[in-house]
Amino acid sequence: MACGISFRRFRLNGRRVVCGLVLSTLLVPNTLAWAQGTSNPGALAGLSSRELLSAVIALGPLLFAVTSAILYLRLRGQWKRSLTLQHNEIAALQGRLAQSEALLSSEPQVILMWGAPGRLPTISGSLPGAKQPMLTEQGVSFAHWLESEDCAIVDKAVQQLQLNGEAFRHVARTRQGEFIAIDGAAVSGTAVLRVRDVSGERLELAQEQERYRKLATEVTTMRSLLDNVPLPIWMRDPSERLVWVNRAYVTAVDATDEPDALRRNVELLDSPIREAASRARQSGRAYLHRVPAVVGTGRRILDVIDIPSARGSAGMAIDVSELEAVRGDLGRQNDAHARTLDQLATAVAMFDKDRRLSFYNASFRSLWQLEPAFLDDKPTDSEILDRLRVQRLLEEQADFKAWKSRLHEAYTSIETKEHWWHLPGGRTLRVVTTPNPTGGVTYLYEDVSERIDLEARFNALARMQGETLDALKEGVAAFGSDGRMRLSNPAFARIWQLSSQMLAEKPHIDRVINGCAALYGDSDAWSGFKTSITGLGDTRLPFIARMIRVDGSVIDAATVPLPDGGTLATFTDVTHSVAFENALVEKNSALEEAARMKNDFVHHVSYELRSPLTNIIGFVQLLADGAAGPLNEKQRQYASYIMTSSDALLAIINNILDLATIDAGVMTLELGDVDVRDAMQAAAEGVQHRLAERGVSLEMRASPSIGRFRADGKRVRQILFNLLSNAVGFSERGGTVTLAAEREANEMVFRVRDNGAGIPAEVIARVFDRFETHTRGSDHRGVGLGLSIVRSFVELHGGRVELDTAVGRGTTVTCRFPAPVLGMAKDAAE
Repeated sequence: MACGISFRRFRLNGRRVVCGLVLSTLLVPNTLAWAQGTSNPGALAGLSSRELLSAVIALGPLLFAVTSAILYLRLRGQWKRSLTLQHNEIAALQGRLAQSEALLSSEPQVILMWGAPGRLPTISGSLPGAKQPMLTEQGVSFAHWLESEDCAIVDKAVQQLQLNGEAFRHVARTRQGEFIAIDGAAVSGTAVLRVRDVSGERLELAQEQERYRKLATEVTTMRSLLDNVPLPIWMRDPSERLVWVNRAYVTAVDATDEPDALRRNVELLDSPIREAASRARQSGRAYLHRVPAVVGTGRRILDVIDIPSARGSAGMAIDVSELEAVRGDLGRQNDAHARTLDQLATAVAMFDKDRRLSFYNASFRSLWQLEPAFLDDKPTDSEILDRLRVQRLLEEQADFKAWKSRLHEAYTSIETKEHWWHLPGGRTLRVVTTPNPTGGVTYLYEDVSERIDLEARFNALARMQGETLDALKEGVAAFGSDGRMRLSNPAFARIWQLSSQMLAEKPHIDRVINGCAALYGDSDAWSGFKTSITGLGDTRLPFIARMIRVDGSVIDAATVPLPDGGTLATFTDVTHSVAFENALVEKNSALEEAARMKNDFVHHVSYELRSPLTNIIGFVQLLADGAAGPLNEKQRQYASYIMTSSDALLAIINNILDLATIDAGVMTLELGDVDVRDAMQAAAEGVQHRLAERGVSLEMRASPSIGRFRADGKRVRQILFNLLSNAVGFSERGGTVTLAAEREANEMVFRVRDNGAGIPAEVIARVFDRFETHTRGSDHRGVGLGLSIVRSFVELHGGRVELDTAVGRGTTVTCRFPAPVLGMAKDAAE
């Protein structure tokens, strides 16, 4: 029987299984023949196709079942063998897993594994306490678990491990200061982080490394600090050669930089100082001395500190030049302070922390009348008080010990206290106790007896002034610099009809103005009044105004700035005064008009009289000369009288016209060089007939070299003529009139003196007024124009007239004309 079986290999549960399949259909006919009990296969040849197909269909399931059974049995055996093998492998793996877990559990550690970057790690194992990693929803929180420096290192290493598989090893510290070892590696494409506790030698090594890192950091920091300290610092080796210097040292020795200073071994200190420091180091002592040294280009004072060490020495120099200067200044200031305190009127006594007297001034010794020997012995505070009590210089106390204890509380206090001592004899002291910063107390004794007396007087004066203000009829109000009223008197309230309640509230100036506006509503005036009170700087100027109120009354208001920034305002009711003033003004206007009319009348009359008088004088001269025929003696005498009277009248008229010209302001001077002696002679000739009539002699005094001066010659002669006429008229018969001229400084001075009765004091003020004439007991009569025109002409020249007189000793009239020295020099040269 021919047959063909094809074997296929396939996997079943991970194992290879061989299955045989009947591929040839030749088995079926042979099988059918076998089933029919024949051994001749050719017997089937006589079967038809239909029969053969039916037979095959009938026997197919049987063959499939047999084949399936055979295959099942074979596969089952293979499955059993494969299952046994798998069970054995699982058992081996479980054993290895148990061994691995036992191995991992043999020491405290935590393993973190990342399947891919960005994913949460799987964690196994644990560590005690703070060494356990801190987990969050995002994974391991290195920032909350490790120190900041280790956190940055581990975080960066884990990133490189996940991305590039770079292994690392690091010993880190947790936030609580515990050491842990962190190892990272890539295993089969997985990032594995192993965290273990550090102990034993590794812990000691980690601690030593941490200590070394701290020391290195501290050394670096200290070196950086010392390098920037503005003090020269240096280090030496055992051979005393410089091994390190800072920048300040380099600058102090004028080196280029640190290597340059070390290479040249440039020393800051002189040899004697270095030798002394070396001897101190050799004996194991530090060298601490204040020495001079050259730093840069100047000589300084240094505090040198040189300390030995096991590997050499280190030194530092502190510049105390300014400290020494300040100390000297402080000493001088203390001396000056002591000298200043010694000059004070306030008694000063200073006690140290042991309560002993350390300083006192002359006022303290004088106040208590204590001996210098006792004070210089530095007695205690209690000893001084006890001595003052024995001498009865202090006020009596019921409990002196308790009083002294309260006073000595200043030694334990930090605040200044004030005491008042009422001493025997009526004196009062203000005692101030001030704690000293270094311990002890300073006493200030101020005699306030006079001040208290002045305060009492001031209060009395203030009350008196208040009563005086209240009694005044003028309204007075004082305002502060803030514009608020400080005080006012009843007259102020009465004048402006303000309520006492409002004034008692110290109202502001705005409110006061509003209250006064009902009687006087001129806003511009009130604005100026307010500015003078509330203005600043130059705007606070005095304010004066006259207020005509709606009721017809007139108030004079004035403000005066006060030194303290306030303002005093006064209000005076001048209604009646204004009425009288108006009446006087009207009367004065009428008088002025009358005077003007009088002057006009005199001017016109004088002018009208001058022409006929000139004619009369002319005709009289013709008659006297005999032009109209000869005159007898009587006629010539009458003609002489007419000529004298006409000349006098013409002089009066000329004076009146001159005064009118001066009043009109059109008088001009014809200046020229006036010979003094000639002017005096001309004036003397004009009064010869009067001298003869009065029997008076004239004496003239002038230096021959008196020379000339600049003036109007005609007016000078007229001035002298009027003075001589006036002097002759008031001289007694047989008397003498003196006309003198002299130079005084830059002035030409003329003096006319008579020996008449003199001028009474009540008349002196009016003698230069026009038409003022006084007989003064003589028979002289005049119109009162002589002295008036004299003063007018002298003042036109820029000079002045002086009058020296007294009853019973005559009168001297002095006229002073400006006469520069140049004029005198010119005359002297001529």
